[in-house]
Amino acid sequence: MNPIPLKPGIYWVGALDWALRSFHGYTTGRGATYNAYLIVDEKIALIDTVKAPFAGEMFSRIARVAPPESIDYLISNHVEMDHSGAIPLALERMPKARVITSVQGAKGLAAHYGDRGYHAVKAGDSLSLGGRTLRFVPTPMLHWPDNMLTYCPEERLLFSNDAFGQHIACGQRFDDEAPMDAVMQEAAKYYANIVMPFPAQTKAALRALEGLECDLIAPSHGVIWRAHIAQILQAYGRWSDNDPPKAAVVAFDSMWHSTERMAVEIADAFIARGVPAKLRDLKAYHMSDIATDLLEAKYLAVGSPTLNNNMLPTVAALLTYLRGLAPKGRKGFAFGSYGWGGQAAGQVQEMLAAAGIDILCEKIRHPYVPDAASLAGLRRQIDGLSL
Repeated sequence: MNPIPLKPGIYWVGALDWALRSFHGYTTGRGATYNAYLIVDEKIALIDTVKAPFAGEMFSRIARVAPPESIDYLISNHVEMDHSGAIPLALERMPKARVITSVQGAKGLAAHYGDRGYHAVKAGDSLSLGGRTLRFVPTPMLHWPDNMLTYCPEERLLFSNDAFGQHIACGQRFDDEAPMDAVMQEAAKYYANIVMPFPAQTKAALRALEGLECDLIAPSHGVIWRAHIAQILQAYGRWSDNDPPKAAVVAFDSMWHSTERMAVEIADAFIARGVPAKLRDLKAYHMSDIATDLLEAKYLAVGSPTLNNNMLPTVAALLTYLRGLAPKGRKGFAFGSYGWGGQAAGQVQEMLAAAGIDILCEKIRHPYVPDAASLAGLRRQIDGLSL
């Protein structure tokens, strides 16, 4: 339960959730971190709290630095409960602490925990702790209306909230201590499944950060950036451009392998044209991992056979999920086999369009089992696409 120093007088006092495997819609195979930070100056400030079940862990770390009742301010950068869940207990343990949050944050916290006299700040507002200053940068819809960043100019330290985060539990607190391949995989997955719907807001936040000098970026989840700050900023800039490389994801489910045969042929046809392709059977791959694949792929083909006049439920779940993520700048098409109805491919096409995917070609359907001649015709269709 030791706190981890970031700089003299500034500590990580958060919690590790080693067992978490699902976070509102996507898989978290490496667990999660709920980061809270304590700044000890003439005044003491706690930056965010943790998910409610982990409040004891957080307070054990805080108590090794300062008595909780001595804390003067609680900065709430985000209302979501993995950040704010410990606030009710915190206000009991920190009776003189004043809660500082955004305008929308004050409304959100009141809706969650009742009116406790939250102090709302706006862009450009600051708070003096004595030798250090906290400046507040609202970042609405990155990824809730209430989100904001907190910056300490004297320490060149940005508390970036959900931006630049990763769901990963590990014994290391800094990026140069942890395996960077795993950290970047989880940063990409976090962006794809949390931040992807908000590219304009991401761009606005990146512009707001252009004038800030940062030795450390301390997000609310995952490791703290100090050695690879340029790398994560560049990645966010690239991802928010919505101009992914020419690569393809072919996602499908199948009952008797007919749609699967089509999917394999489509993936091979992309590869033959020099377009790297990933084949994703929805019985084996989670939709959150497919969303992450799509972060680095311009093309998406989705296939389903027809079952009871509908697409398969796994395919419907993927497309519903993608509609929420709204992956702009992608192109795709629907395909599938059928026995007598054949409605699924059309339904897939409609949902692709609803998710913001530009339709490359009319749905591709095949009755019953595709033979060699049918698959050759399918390949010719893919060869004829304008990529």
